[in-house]
Amino acid sequence: MTPARNDVAQAESAIEARSTSLEASDEFDPPAAPARYCPVELLDTFTLLMAGHGRCVSSAMMLGDREYAVWQLARAQAMSDEALCLVAARLFAWLDQAGPRAGALPRRF
Repeated sequence: MTPARNDVAQAESAIEARSTSLEASDEFDPPAAPARYCPVELLDTFTLLMAGHGRCVSSAMMLGDREYAVWQLARAQAMSDEALCLVAARLFAWLDQAGPRAGALPRRF
């Protein structure tokens, strides 16, 4: 083997020794806690029931602004609609259980 080929072979060998796998799952670290997603069907039901009472509720704001979400849920609890109160209570339980996210801004969930 010539000196040039010997150097190339040594370089390739060194690269192989340092390289990591290209498999996507090889270096995956699972999250410390499982993600908790909002029950979308429940949120949709809530917004429709509120619309039935002439109240416009933003789903995006419900997901992104904790203060807004609590305010809307409190408004729903003050109405005399049993189905709406039940849905609001279930959403509030989820909101309370979800709590603040790590690194999230205050009033966000």
